[in-house]
Amino acid sequence: MTVRGHAEDGEPNSPGTRTAGAAVPLEPAINPLQRLIQQRMRERNWSYGEVARRGGLHRSTVYTLAVTRNLGRPPRPATIDGLARGLDVPVAIVRAAAAESTGLHYYDEPALGQPRHGDQERDLLIASIDELSPEDRQHVAALVESLRSRSGRARHSDGHSADTPR
Repeated sequence: MTVRGHAEDGEPNSPGTRTAGAAVPLEPAINPLQRLIQQRMRERNWSYGEVARRGGLHRSTVYTLAVTRNLGRPPRPATIDGLARGLDVPVAIVRAAAAESTGLHYYDEPALGQPRHGDQERDLLIASIDELSPEDRQHVAALVESLRSRSGRARHSDGHSADTPR
């Protein structure tokens, strides 16, 4: 016999809805968008309703995306934007997860001869850059250039290292 708990709003327990002594494991056969939603809800201890409120979406939209294993088509751009706000992640991360969940895959391969980095901070910086204003991007670029110069790895626009004569 299977017993399923329900939250106060009548929805089955979500990763953000805790019951006494119950841990909510991630299902092994879920799509990337489901995984992202469940993981962020678990990390932040949020309910479907909280994610929906934060993102300006209907709770049923968040719930449907979190439990639908086979998406026929990606969510609308406005839904992706709202879900990103609701989950507090960059839009590019939600967009990639949604695309992969519908069978489209992004292959972010490094340039030939470059090592593959599995660095979450790097991925977050890259995904977040489009969300910054032009002025903020200039500040980030100046900071990066300063850090690279300090470490002697900066390159001039002609490709020469900043610490070697041209």
